[in-house]
Amino acid sequence: MIIQPTSLAALTWAGAASGASADSWRVGNVLAARTLGLNEQGHLVLQIGPITVEAESLGTQLPSQFQVRVLSLGPEPRLEVLGMTPPNQTASRALLERLPQQNGYAPLLATLGALAQRPLLRQLPPQLRAALALLEHSIRTPVEIAHGPGLREAMKRSGLFLESQLAQPQTDLGMLGEDDWKAALLRLAATLDQSTPAAPTAGEAETAPPLLQRGLFAQPRAPMPEPLQPGDVESLLVRLHGEVHAALARLEVAQLEAHNANAWMIEIPLQGESGQDILQLQLKPSDDDPDQPSAWNFGFAIDLPRLGPVQGELQLRGLRLSVRLWAQRADSTDRLERRFNQLSQQLTANGLILDQLVCQTGLPQPTNHRSAVLLKATA
Repeated sequence: MIIQPTSLAALTWAGAASGASADSWRVGNVLAARTLGLNEQGHLVLQIGPITVEAESLGTQLPSQFQVRVLSLGPEPRLEVLGMTPPNQTASRALLERLPQQNGYAPLLATLGALAQRPLLRQLPPQLRAALALLEHSIRTPVEIAHGPGLREAMKRSGLFLESQLAQPQTDLGMLGEDDWKAALLRLAATLDQSTPAAPTAGEAETAPPLLQRGLFAQPRAPMPEPLQPGDVESLLVRLHGEVHAALARLEVAQLEAHNANAWMIEIPLQGESGQDILQLQLKPSDDDPDQPSAWNFGFAIDLPRLGPVQGELQLRGLRLSVRLWAQRADSTDRLERRFNQLSQQLTANGLILDQLVCQTGLPQPTNHRSAVLLKATA
């Protein structure tokens, strides 16, 4: 990465070059540097050696302290930042690290449900009980996502956009920390790290590819852990410890993947009947007309106890909408079709032109042909 200062904030370059600073600012020299912030013009202010300089924004974040090598001098010197991995290599390395660690949310939700049923949960340390309550609070209800603004808010609070919202100056950090799924996972993980040993890792594991490569798939609820001896909550906490970190790895894989792809795969835990379900959403511009800003594909998948696996695809082209649904069970297809008139009226009332509304029995085949297993590694 190259820094090219545009001006000196405290001194002129000519004065600095002719003074005592000239000895350190020689071509090839390595200087200590640190970031001082932004000035009123939005320029990056850096202290490099004994001199304070201004530079245009680099499009990436510099560490608070780093080193630079002087490449050239003159009115606008050029400096090379040392020890920083290019962003694309950093993302690839992080992706490879997290892929073997990831797991879906279903096991985590099942363990949370099992913990909630044990009276001794009330005897856990207050900090841990607070972290568990915060995570439960961040799980959405079907009523909350039954309308457009509620679904949009659930997508924003799914954890996929946590860091981008933290970077916005108008963000209410207190509210974000209470409502965001990833923020709640991070708090619970930090609490468990202090008090609970990590679960032993399996000797052999199959690594699934990132979600965007797998495509949509309806995820059933995981079975609750087998009943334990009365008072044996510690085993559940050890299990929870591993599942929280696996869920965080899954979220971070989705974030890393979305960084390089013009698409988003979002998973939203939902509070269902006697348990939690997972709504999976896929949002991407249309492949048929990528330059049309109003052309989008929106997919979803969910496995509900009463309906079974259900999947859908909505194609929006301006105000024209096509809806295709799939249900694994024939009785679920009939139940969905009985709601078509109501759905059609609602869409028309919102100004959309409905070109297609169909439901088929049986789930669609994935649009890609990648294996569900990325690699199989034996430790």
